[in-house]
Amino acid sequence: MSYNVLTNTQLSPTILEMLTPACTVTVWQGEATDPALLAATEGFFVYGHPKIAGPLMDRMPKLRVISNFGVGVDHINLDDARARNIAVGNTPRLVDGATADLTFALLMAIGRNVVIGDRYARSAAFTHYDPNILHGHEVHGATLGIIGMGNIGRQVARRARGFDMRVLYHNRKRNLAAEAEVDATYAELPALLAQSDYVTLNMPLTPETRGMIGRAQLRAMRPTAYLINVARGGVVDHDALVEALTQGWIAGAALDVTEPEPLPRDHPLLQLDNVIITPHLGSATVQTRYNMARRAVDNLLAGLEGRAMPNRIA
Repeated sequence: MSYNVLTNTQLSPTILEMLTPACTVTVWQGEATDPALLAATEGFFVYGHPKIAGPLMDRMPKLRVISNFGVGVDHINLDDARARNIAVGNTPRLVDGATADLTFALLMAIGRNVVIGDRYARSAAFTHYDPNILHGHEVHGATLGIIGMGNIGRQVARRARGFDMRVLYHNRKRNLAAEAEVDATYAELPALLAQSDYVTLNMPLTPETRGMIGRAQLRAMRPTAYLINVARGGVVDHDALVEALTQGWIAGAALDVTEPEPLPRDHPLLQLDNVIITPHLGSATVQTRYNMARRAVDNLLAGLEGRAMPNRIA
């Protein structure tokens, strides 16, 4: 039996090889998609962040499972899926190490002027060594504030211990297990922002966290501090961030995610030297992306076959 599966983008040969023995895979073309194709769709393999809510689900009356390639499902209306008895799966915990690695890579890159230094070293202006330029801030011994002490936040804290950093964290509620494991100290958000040399954002995007880092929060940070966002672009007010970076409220920022993504090519953040922007590389390693693909396919096939999904979120 071959299941009718829709996906929103061209999938890699690796994923297609996993799917095609049991599925006929078609790429969704948005409003141009043949209604008959939607009517026959039984599974939706979601890659990236297309908005999926009730109206689209209703155009797929045979849809039984949505399998998300990734952890965050803020682009999928889970309540709408539950109301229609559509199972939703994701790929938690598989991305933790890779995302924490990138968090720390961005932290070090922005703190030590790695990107702007690379640009300068390649330019015609670099004609001799000058010990007076591009002084960054030390990472070892600094204070790290982690907002969101979940699985990824804990991995970031583990890496910080290797740099003898003092670790503060803020969560909706205290995580006593994490405190014991990584020697982290709970702090209310204003205290964390005021004391941290580096602030990393590692929380999910929810109605409560959307815009969580705005003008007041950026004002509360030290002028020598750095903001690192490897969560979702929507947790940061980008207009406020531009103001903070141009007015010197903070020293710099490193962003793996933005809203929208990508930013318009004329966005002011793209013109600033004290910001690093990467194209959503948090889980982008060969090993992690393969494991995510395997789990997303396993979720999809389990849902189609009526078995328990390895990771069901709705």
